[in-house]
Amino acid sequence: MALPFDKIPSEMFRELRSRKWLAFLLFVIVSFSVLGAGFIWPYKYQSQVVIFVDDQNIIRPLMEGSAVTTEISERTSAAREMLWSRDVMSRVADDTNIFSEGADQLSDEAREERIAMLRANMFVRPRGDRYFSIGYTSESPMQAYRIAQRLGQAFIAENSANKREESRNAYNFIDKQVKNYESILADVEQKLKNFLSENVDGTESEANSRMASLRRQLELAELERTELMARAQSLASDLQSVEPMFSQGRTVDAYTRRIREKEALLDEMRLQYHDTYPDIVILKEQIAELKNQRDSAAQSGELAQAPSGGEQLVNPLYQDISAEVAKTRASIRTQESRIESLKQLIAEQEKRMERIQENKAQYSELTRDMEVNEQIYNDLLKRREKARVSMHLDIEGQGLNFRIIETAQYPLAPSGPKFPMFASAGLILGALAPFGLAAGALQIDPRVRVRKQLEDGIGLPILEEIPKVRTPYEKRKDRRLTVLVGICIALVIAAYGGVAGAALMGVI
Repeated sequence: MALPFDKIPSEMFRELRSRKWLAFLLFVIVSFSVLGAGFIWPYKYQSQVVIFVDDQNIIRPLMEGSAVTTEISERTSAAREMLWSRDVMSRVADDTNIFSEGADQLSDEAREERIAMLRANMFVRPRGDRYFSIGYTSESPMQAYRIAQRLGQAFIAENSANKREESRNAYNFIDKQVKNYESILADVEQKLKNFLSENVDGTESEANSRMASLRRQLELAELERTELMARAQSLASDLQSVEPMFSQGRTVDAYTRRIREKEALLDEMRLQYHDTYPDIVILKEQIAELKNQRDSAAQSGELAQAPSGGEQLVNPLYQDISAEVAKTRASIRTQESRIESLKQLIAEQEKRMERIQENKAQYSELTRDMEVNEQIYNDLLKRREKARVSMHLDIEGQGLNFRIIETAQYPLAPSGPKFPMFASAGLILGALAPFGLAAGALQIDPRVRVRKQLEDGIGLPILEEIPKVRTPYEKRKDRRLTVLVGICIALVIAAYGGVAGAALMGVI
């Protein structure tokens, strides 16, 4: 049957009065145990380096677009992973300035143990948006200070080396790609050059332009031939109406008729040719000569005599028309020869266009490969220059960078619970230990201590309760025992205070 909670304090004090020496012994054991724990507790000293992430310096906006600064992602986890790497841990473990002489000559097992110790006691903690700390915990304040300082330096050096290596690798990779594309572009240019030297037909636009020109010339030649044929037919018709021979007399009418015939022919030729045309010039001279002959004959009196007989002469008009007919027919034959030549050229041009169409796909592929490779090559050239500038930025320590804003400090006091805390906690825990033990014993004690336990257990009311009665002797004995226990407690507290004070003053 459980003891009611409202009865626990009274019953707890009753148990402590009945077992004074046990409570005193428990107080002594707990107090001095906690005090002893304070003596043997391994005190830890911490030292840390505060790192500042410098991502807002003046170089970043100035080089925007011209260079790429190496990014820093997940600063705390990245710093922890970098410091946890075996290379960094090995360099710290072999540092003779931190550990004793011969630290770099340890066996593999000893080095592994030291690396494991460094990893277990190292910590990286964020301290705001742009700050974080790297620290080390050790039982030796000097060792904590030196290792924390060495870890901060190792992180800065490793980060700078990684940035330089990353930018250098990026530049080397892009430079290798540029040289590769230079060779590819040279091969494509050589293939295109060989293709153009082997296929001299030209491009499709040139062939179309040439074909259009030939067809235009053919149409003009055919049109001119048609005109010449019509002219030849007209001249042949005129030739049939002209006599090849005529009798020439020296009368005014004879001269006048010949002049009119020449003028009529002149007017007809002027419809087709300019005045500078040779035939027109000759006609003009003939007309002028006939007029001079007529005037000379009139002055000499020969025109007054009637012609006694006709003189058979070749008709000049017939001769002129015959010459013009022959000339026109020759021009027709010339135009026909020209038309045949143009048709042959058009046929050859059609074959050329067929060859151009056959080579068009190959030419398009070569030009497309050249354009694509040239575009990629130009882009890689720009990227290589950016990578070169970025590499120089990282080599000179510019751009995004880490800086130690607060160096490691020598720890003057240990971290965690200190000896005064153990000393204070020893008295408090020693005083509370008997009460706690009594309260726990009451909860597991099956005996009936109060009437309410019995009433709740059997379900019946208790009519009367007989109190405990002590004799005067028992009261005097209990009083003497209480005084004795109090004196012992005072002595124990005095001894406890003496030991704690001596420890605090450094006596023990």
